[in-house]
Amino acid sequence: MDLDLRKLRYFLAVAEHRHFGRAAQALFIAQPVLSRQIRAFEQELGCALFTRSTRSVELTPAGQRLYDEAPRITTVVDTVLRRVHEAGQGEQRLVVAFSPGLHVADAIRAFTGRHPHVAIDVFPLRWWERDAPLRDGRAHVGYLRHPFDDTGLRTVPIGHEAKVACLPVTHPLAGRPALTSADLDGEPVLDVRTRRTSSLEEKFELIASGQGIALVPLSIAGSYSRPDLVYLPVTDALPVGTCLAAPEGNCTGLVRDFLDLATAILRRPADAPEPSSGLRVAGVVAGEVAPPQAQEQHRHDTGETAADDRDSG
Repeated sequence: MDLDLRKLRYFLAVAEHRHFGRAAQALFIAQPVLSRQIRAFEQELGCALFTRSTRSVELTPAGQRLYDEAPRITTVVDTVLRRVHEAGQGEQRLVVAFSPGLHVADAIRAFTGRHPHVAIDVFPLRWWERDAPLRDGRAHVGYLRHPFDDTGLRTVPIGHEAKVACLPVTHPLAGRPALTSADLDGEPVLDVRTRRTSSLEEKFELIASGQGIALVPLSIAGSYSRPDLVYLPVTDALPVGTCLAAPEGNCTGLVRDFLDLATAILRRPADAPEPSSGLRVAGVVAGEVAPPQAQEQHRHDTGETAADDRDSG
């Protein structure tokens, strides 16, 4: 069966508005036309996508599954069409994704100096995306934190960064100079298993209001400093690995050049100033690559080998 992308976009509009009239207005088509297209789409798929009444339009289980999956399809199609257009116009573009708190500006400056005619886009990753933009084509290369599924990706280890505890200033532990994991036993931790949030800003707002605490990488602490939160070292927390990543089938040309340049630059010890909070953990400033001794200790504690720090591609 061939998938009609126009009907798929019509379906998404109705699913988002939960109303055929408002969806038709958003699509700039007549409502009877939209209704016929949706019925035809349901017949092609062999299942109902909506339950309709005089007062509401709701997704069926099949409709909900399509609604969950469809954005990935439309994103891939839109990305392919954009790249085809750029190729037809003779344009060269590199899209660099990065996790919150990680910085790629130095690597991009170096790359632009070598490839001044290549347009660069940056793609800030939301916490739930991680490697997804590399897989669906929205980004060519990413500067990411573990853990994520690296199947089909070439990953280049960059370093490790410490985790710190984020607490509201009113928390009984907020006055401590440092914490251990045992100190946090019984504390409500905001993570993907307990409470999903749509952004770091939402998570920090919940923490500041006393809804819980979180363990976050040090670079995030430096990027999201606010007066109603404190960040405290957790002396026995394992560091978080950072790496560059790109699809294995797309590690040639510009992507390869960026990986090579970025690896050399991002692995250098940073001379950046400390975060505004003045926070340091085990002598590592936010954004620095962990020193060799810290990386060796992390391997010992987690069972990694030195080979794990080599280019896995």
